[in-house]
Amino acid sequence: MQKKYLFATTAAIVVLVAGAWTYKVYAERNNGVAAIVNGEQITVAEVKAAYEQTPQLAAQGVKFEDFYGHAVDVMVNSKLALQAATKANVQATPEYQEQLANLQDELARQVYIEQQVEARVTPEDVKKVYDEYLQSFKGQKEIKAKHILVEDEALAKDIIKQLDDKSATFVDLALKYSKDQPDLPYFTAEMMVPEFSAAAFAMEKGTYSKEPVKTEFGYHVILIEDVRETKPLEFAEVEPQIKANLSQQVVEQIVQELNSNAEVEKFDLEGKKIEGNLAPIPAASQAPQSASTAPAAK
Repeated sequence: MQKKYLFATTAAIVVLVAGAWTYKVYAERNNGVAAIVNGEQITVAEVKAAYEQTPQLAAQGVKFEDFYGHAVDVMVNSKLALQAATKANVQATPEYQEQLANLQDELARQVYIEQQVEARVTPEDVKKVYDEYLQSFKGQKEIKAKHILVEDEALAKDIIKQLDDKSATFVDLALKYSKDQPDLPYFTAEMMVPEFSAAAFAMEKGTYSKEPVKTEFGYHVILIEDVRETKPLEFAEVEPQIKANLSQQVVEQIVQELNSNAEVEKFDLEGKKIEGNLAPIPAASQAPQSASTAPAAK
């Protein structure tokens, strides 16, 4: 439950790992051929590679078997278009040559930057950032809770009375009355609206609120399920983000180095020489970092 979206629950992420045995069966059928287009083969391995290169499919619960048929159709159409282009000798046209040159230039820039980043961002650099994160980390109290949200204070009080009388369970009452999902993920005090945090963090594990807690969203009855201290993220969890942060810094450093070691003249739209740098394009505002954000590279 966040300040802006008080009752948003954490979306479940479906993680699907294709079994090696299942894939072996697919590959062995028809000698691993998925399609033959005017004598040219498209293999199951190619389709599988396309699936694996799109990890969001698995995250959304799309199985390889479901992806396969549509992917084969797309790859067949792509192969047909390529064959037609080759037959028409498109590769010899000025349009093709111009776009090819642009793609080659872009690829050269990309490969150069990637090589520089790989050489400059070392495992030792990543580990250093993580160690600094560990040294500066300060644990916070966090709570796992359930809540029942209703619009009427009298109803909230009646729910508490039913809990006191043990005439119904918290879960049953939540399912019957709450206008929000009852389960809340672990949260720290600043993740909640102040009224909710003040009440929840004053309670002990296993207890429920004896009075309705009023917020801008209505009246809450809160059940505290667990209380613990936050712990630093494991290295494996944050390593990719640390690398990404360091890589971005290296890219900026490379650009600065290239500019400082080059003779560059810039002119405005009227043809007058520009002294210094052009005014930057206004950047979009960045979203605030969450409590679980990986340690930032300095």
